[in-house]
Amino acid sequence: MPTSSTRSSEADRPRLGLAVQYAINVRGLPSRVQIRRWARAALERDARVTVRIVGNGEARALNRHFRGRDYATNVLTFIMRKRPRLEGDLALCAPVIAREARAQGKSATAHYAHLVVHGLLHLQGYDHVSERAARVMERREAGVVTRLGYPDPYGSGREERGERRNEKSGAKSGRLASRLTPLALLAHG
Repeated sequence: MPTSSTRSSEADRPRLGLAVQYAINVRGLPSRVQIRRWARAALERDARVTVRIVGNGEARALNRHFRGRDYATNVLTFIMRKRPRLEGDLALCAPVIAREARAQGKSATAHYAHLVVHGLLHLQGYDHVSERAARVMERREAGVVTRLGYPDPYGSGREERGERRNEKSGAKSGRLASRLTPLALLAHG
């Protein structure tokens, strides 16, 4: 039974409206429960978020259309509304995430957790465009990810992050989809 202190701390937590879409059917995808846990851990304010797990083709089309880059990337963040409640979408590319996790010697689950946290931070205005902003974002990211029980995603290789930062996905303002419109309709339109 919850105590009065847990009830008040629950009431103080930001509210999350979350929709999870699976556009690809492969092994090892995170569950809705896992994605909710990761997103809530990174959330600093009320938000409504759609997380869509996609394949290479859809990720590449989204990246090309919204960022002008013709390749599939690990995570794309789309901010639809900043006020009064934050609304946005994350597109996670399953094949890229699996490949990166293997190359980095980490579990796919740990990499998904990191990228959900990364995307949620972008939704909330964090970025890694400047060195200072990157340090702030990466400290926040590492703190959330390690509290979730996963290794620091930047580990001891922080000196290499400048190169990686330029390759990571960025936040892009613009409407990708609403909770009522499947991303696939806009991704291939």
